[in-house]
Amino acid sequence: MFPSFVPHPLVRGGHAQTVLGCYLPGLKWFASAKQHKVPLPDGDQVVLHDDLPGNQRWQEGGRVVLLVHGLGGCHQSTYMQRTAAKLVSKGVRVFRMDLRDCGAGTGLARLPVHAGRSEDVGAALLHVMECCPDSPVFLVGFSMGANHVLKLLGELGRQRPANLAGAMAVAPPIDLIACAQNMETGLNKLYNRKFLRGLLRAAAVRNQRVPKEFAPPLDPPPRHLREFDQRFTAPLGGFASAEDYYERSSAGPKLRNIAVPTVIVAAADDPIVPVKPFETASYSSTTQLVITPSGGHLGFFGTAGTD
Repeated sequence: MFPSFVPHPLVRGGHAQTVLGCYLPGLKWFASAKQHKVPLPDGDQVVLHDDLPGNQRWQEGGRVVLLVHGLGGCHQSTYMQRTAAKLVSKGVRVFRMDLRDCGAGTGLARLPVHAGRSEDVGAALLHVMECCPDSPVFLVGFSMGANHVLKLLGELGRQRPANLAGAMAVAPPIDLIACAQNMETGLNKLYNRKFLRGLLRAAAVRNQRVPKEFAPPLDPPPRHLREFDQRFTAPLGGFASAEDYYERSSAGPKLRNIAVPTVIVAAADDPIVPVKPFETASYSSTTQLVITPSGGHLGFFGTAGTD
């Protein structure tokens, strides 16, 4: 039985939960994490940050979790650090992933991350399993990273590695078209603009160091995420258009193939990922869907013991 989430009385509503989750200061005690650079088949690299519990609280064969961040995030994102801190305190070894050209992986990839790059998470997962061959490994993804996790699990089906013990996907955009449409309405446009500003800053820096064939022009700047994906993400990812990218990268159609025990957590008041696609999707028998009345987008700030 999945525990109930009770929002903190001072943090009520989807927008409040989302904003606090975004701007709450991160923790500082992960500076000693060991970095692993993981090569990808196309020559790019991603980076893993290995948080090993101290005082020999983790032994070979102990539990391991791979965390995957969302769009515009990295290993230092607040939700990554909050989750890692809880797990490490319980003796779990945690690997926090930096996706392509994110965080410590900046400058290690010619191609940018996008919502469909489940194969990158697959490469990171295999590396973790090589480091911890006798351990049960769990996958946990947040937002775009949660879509990566679900898409990967659906692609693996029953061919998943034997020691992949389970997965959790928090606020996954399983229908990217629905998400794009949702972020073009009302107050949600504010999140659209925030994501877009971050993506444009990263693209401007990136375009100065990569060959021209990997640097689509962004002048004049795109006005919203869908236009950014049309002009930047789609061509670099090998998609015909933004709509083609959204359709082929969404995890929704693959959920029925998941063969690993998996929990999907979504909030009914999430202003970024709409809840309706979860209500109409088809799920495998190993997948549990949990929709909380509140929590926002990667907020879930609750009363003691429920966040």
